[in-house]
Amino acid sequence: MRPIIELDHVEVSYGTIQALRDIVLSFHAGEVVGVVGDNGAGKSTLLKVITGFATPTSGKLRIDGQEVGVWDPRQARAHGIEIVYQDLALVEDLSLWRNFFLGKEIKRGPFLDARKMREICSQMLADIGLTRVSSVDVRSGLLSGGERQSLAITRAVHFGAKALLLDEPTAALAVRETQRVFRSIEEARSRGLAIIYIDHNMAHVHPLADRIVVIRHGRVSTILNRNDVTLAELLELVSARDETHPEVNAL
Repeated sequence: MRPIIELDHVEVSYGTIQALRDIVLSFHAGEVVGVVGDNGAGKSTLLKVITGFATPTSGKLRIDGQEVGVWDPRQARAHGIEIVYQDLALVEDLSLWRNFFLGKEIKRGPFLDARKMREICSQMLADIGLTRVSSVDVRSGLLSGGERQSLAITRAVHFGAKALLLDEPTAALAVRETQRVFRSIEEARSRGLAIIYIDHNMAHVHPLADRIVVIRHGRVSTILNRNDVTLAELLELVSARDETHPEVNAL
């Protein structure tokens, strides 16, 4: 099956600093790929390339098999690539339904169809088990962190995203809230999305990911199937020094 996203020998440099080095990766529909590594390893830069916030110095980016040239966040979203950050999932001062349809409002003629959007949003809340919310008109800031992340993920699925990028979605969440987010990720995978999941907590990545990519100093160090590595082995891989390319240990 053709990958949704392909990075073909992608490199990103900022002056003398090389953030990504010869990255060759692909991401397929219906799989969760965990991307792990220490701070500064290049994980965030990888997401920026895919979402159009960073331009490769060299190499190629392909979406659905087509090479992209000029690539920016607007184009990325138009091609079904959505990203959910740790603390920017929703606009806190907007209501739930306005957040859900932000930038994708339903109109009836020249006017917003608020009734239709409220109905759809209410159904989405029920689908993800968010039953404690009395009205879709409440401010999103009243939701817990896990509820906000789950709603943002559900929003991406509803609007036909092909790929979902998650940057530390469970940071600072309690166990129960983390499990809520995990269920939303599993639902997104079952709907056929390609999911790229970044997290510093290996105990979160290991049970969710189908494949795990270890990045060290801008390079892909290891790619493993989840069933081929234990949690303890994964922790050791992430913390190990790079003996194949010892020069990067000094960066």
